[in-house]
Amino acid sequence: MSTGRIRVVVADDQPLVRAGLSTMLGLEDDIEVVAAVADGEQAVQAARELRPDVVCLDIRMPRMDGITAARQICGADADSPVPVLILTTFDIDDYLFGALEAGVSGFLLKDAEPAAVADAVRSVAAGHGTIADSLTKRVVGELVSRRRTQPVTAARADELLTARERDIVLLLAEGMSNDEIAQALVVETSTVKSHLARILPKLGVRSRLQAAVWAYQNGLVEVGG
Repeated sequence: MSTGRIRVVVADDQPLVRAGLSTMLGLEDDIEVVAAVADGEQAVQAARELRPDVVCLDIRMPRMDGITAARQICGADADSPVPVLILTTFDIDDYLFGALEAGVSGFLLKDAEPAAVADAVRSVAAGHGTIADSLTKRVVGELVSRRRTQPVTAARADELLTARERDIVLLLAEGMSNDEIAQALVVETSTVKSHLARILPKLGVRSRLQAAVWAYQNGLVEVGG
């Protein structure tokens, strides 16, 4: 029976980090850690068997790394995708880009404050996604410089999106949640969600983070602007 709390699987190969993160999240009234595992294979298995609301993954783990696990948990080929939040000590490197391309919903450094980690879990569970504020511009700038625009996103934004959809993508690229976008555009949150459900397939992306990156790649928003 559902408890109404956000059900989370934690995956980290370091016992102390795994225990600390599990305890920290478990102290939140609205979060329940349903499994704490030591590698990517166990994370994939737990996601399939327990159907949590969020899987928190480290990137570097034995047997199966976090990126490979993320592809199986939240990627395009996942039968029943579960949102993934990456928690890692590594910031700007190919691991991050691989995680974004795998379709993860959020990315946060392990040195974040406990409240920020809990809020990130809530944001990912609600479908908003999250990325550490200190990383956003660096991540996007580096990703855009390393990755050419994919063929599926090569057309101009005006040819792919309606005016309202374009507005939503711009606000999404600023890091706004669905609720914040709805307030900015004076519409219902459900309307924003409906638009996003149409926008992502148009852009050939699978997550809000990838849509934000698309906006930078295609010149809707300037890095550092």
